[in-house]
Amino acid sequence: MIIPISEISADALSNLIEGFVLREGTDYGDADCSLADKVEQVRSQLKSGEALLVYSELHETVNIIPKGQLELTDEVTE
Repeated sequence: MIIPISEISADALSNLIEGFVLREGTDYGDADCSLADKVEQVRSQLKSGEALLVYSELHETVNIIPKGQLELTDEVTE
């Protein structure tokens, strides 16, 4: 289930994004990005719709995924 970012508090969203950034092994190339920069990049992707906040009823977890990944998942389950 997709969770609209407008449906959760700003603090909860910040905590979800920060947790996501800290656990993901994203490669930013030669450029060093601060935690704040990474958090802002993910927040921007969520606002633009490039990334989605998704709740898994099966695992009872919330995750951030690229929009394209959700579309691929939908095709597999159809």
